[in-house]
Amino acid sequence: MTQTKFAQQPSAVKNIIPSVDTACIPTSYSRFMANELNLHEKSLGELVRGTTVEGDQITSDATLLSPRQQIQILRNSLRLSGDNGFGLRLGKRLTPPAHGALGFLANSSPDLLTAVDAFQEYLPTRMSFIRLDVSHNEQWLECHLRVDFEAEVAIYRALIEAVSLSLLSTLEFILGRPLVEGRFLFRFPEPDYGDLYPDYFPGTVSFGETESLLQIPLELCYTPNASADHDNYDLALKQCQTMLAQLPLEKNTTRHRVQAYMLSHPPGQFNEQMVADALFITKRTLARRLDRENTSFRQLRDELFANLAGSYLRDSNLSVEAVAGLLGYHDSASFRRAFKRWFSMTPHQYRQNIDED
Repeated sequence: MTQTKFAQQPSAVKNIIPSVDTACIPTSYSRFMANELNLHEKSLGELVRGTTVEGDQITSDATLLSPRQQIQILRNSLRLSGDNGFGLRLGKRLTPPAHGALGFLANSSPDLLTAVDAFQEYLPTRMSFIRLDVSHNEQWLECHLRVDFEAEVAIYRALIEAVSLSLLSTLEFILGRPLVEGRFLFRFPEPDYGDLYPDYFPGTVSFGETESLLQIPLELCYTPNASADHDNYDLALKQCQTMLAQLPLEKNTTRHRVQAYMLSHPPGQFNEQMVADALFITKRTLARRLDRENTSFRQLRDELFANLAGSYLRDSNLSVEAVAGLLGYHDSASFRRAFKRWFSMTPHQYRQNIDED
């Protein structure tokens, strides 16, 4: 049976699109799909069926996927879920931290428009065949969602659902509330699960439009981000990227995979269960494997936080309170106790020693 397909649409922005067989997409999105499907380590082969990738390869950040492989993995996910609404559920998982650098930028954007610009810039670097083109008129800021890959309706729909919800998560982070004034226009016909859309999209939803786009009232563009602190988050992003690049090359060890996960997420926004889920194993299995490598989750986390804390105090003028916040501590007292456990001195004494040197 021949399926209707949605082909590439022309964009107002000229982009160079990588070949559909160029490996350039991080495996993190496939891991989100596997987590949504509740797959475990031994069943990952089902997720990558029809690709040249082995199941265990998607647990490694060293693996990159081509657009063709990523589409096949999404196709497999839809088959395994048995639920056409899979794209909606996947999209709810794609909060800003799911996009690596984009998560840091969303957290630090001074206003909503800057966050949209960041999403527009970084999305193709994460998912090369999906683009966000931004335009505006007297009433709306319009975010045009484009798929540069010919795909059957179910695949196109799942992609647009997931990207729309991911963008929505970024916007609502800035606003600090649901985007009830937004309008969500979708190119595809209303699916048989269309009654679920109000649970995911707070604004007006319409189907069968000429293109897929999100309309945001223009007056919201300069809504300030109360959580914005560009200098702090820029410093945190660069420090994590530097440390990630300096990891030892023993990429097949559990230690390396845990460290890579920690450095790919904002400090303080992960726990042992989240890391185990990302590796498709139980917490008990994670603890056992780390023990065989003579380490533990807490030890790796402490090493990371100690390195980050030391570098922030050494290489910046950040206050102790700001450093505590970057590392996810809710109060500076808890951070000071942890710091003294790591370095056998207080943050103030640490800085004094640096100044004396």
